[in-house]
Amino acid sequence: MLRFANPEFLLLLAIVPLLAYWYIRKNRTSSGTIRYSNIGLVKNVEHGSNKKKYRHLTFVLRLAAITLLIVGFARPQSGRTEEEVITEGIDIVMALDISSSMLAEDFKPNNRLKAAKLVAQDFIKGRTNDRIGMVVFAAKSFTQCPLTLDYGILMNFIEEIEIGMIEDGTAIGMGMANAVNRLRDSKAKSKVVILLTDGQNNRGQIDPLTAAKVAHAFGIRIYTVGVGTYGSALYPVDDPIFGKRYVSLPVQIDEPMLQEISRITNGSYFRATDKESLENIFKEIDQLEKTKIEVKQYTRFKELFVQYLFVALGLIVVEVILTSTKFRKIP
Repeated sequence: MLRFANPEFLLLLAIVPLLAYWYIRKNRTSSGTIRYSNIGLVKNVEHGSNKKKYRHLTFVLRLAAITLLIVGFARPQSGRTEEEVITEGIDIVMALDISSSMLAEDFKPNNRLKAAKLVAQDFIKGRTNDRIGMVVFAAKSFTQCPLTLDYGILMNFIEEIEIGMIEDGTAIGMGMANAVNRLRDSKAKSKVVILLTDGQNNRGQIDPLTAAKVAHAFGIRIYTVGVGTYGSALYPVDDPIFGKRYVSLPVQIDEPMLQEISRITNGSYFRATDKESLENIFKEIDQLEKTKIEVKQYTRFKELFVQYLFVALGLIVVEVILTSTKFRKIP
């Protein structure tokens, strides 16, 4: 990027063609004579055809020097544009229910857990500059992956989640408490828990509403997602005699409790009845929790005047040397 700090000096370039015109006209109309006592000596001098051919070189050098000086006075500057990206990331912990009820196959063609894992992975792919972690819970809770910016590692940990990793049960309060513990020391501008469950709290030493109040005290917002269709759903059962079969069981999600958790923490409650609605919920959460990215663009300019000045002075020096030696005129 090139600019001129004082472009008004460029108007002086108009004199360059005028000087050229004056020089051409002068050489066409003028002639010179010389008196010499003995022209015999002159006749014996070898004709300098090269001198005649390049006799206008000194004027060209002078014209080029004047042009460069004018351009230099206009202060040419070369600029380099740079961007400074300022991001304010969000710390997110996903708390996933992995109790046996998540095997229900009302999220065709997958069960609830498989659908939740796929949607969670798609959600992670769409985030940038956010630390994301994963907590799983059943009768107890543990951290599957701490907060990280390495989304590849996180995706692998999510892939390894299976039902049966923890004793069966639904300790929603324990899952929330574990997620809150991961976020309590966070310095992020926004701290979020996304809680997915398909049941009611029936295990653990911590009540979900108590955990919600603790989360609110640490400035943590909780989005709760009830996973499961309305009415009943088919659950796979391993029968020792007939093998795998399905039984229809009622879907029991404690929606009032999940709504209260979100209310206490200034979050939102969602109900996912199929994979498509679950995907839409994560898209909505993605819009609600946008990472702030601020781009500052600025240009640094470097003065080029000195370079033009040195080149112009160099041309003037060459002209003076040639005028005093090779193209010296007889006074």
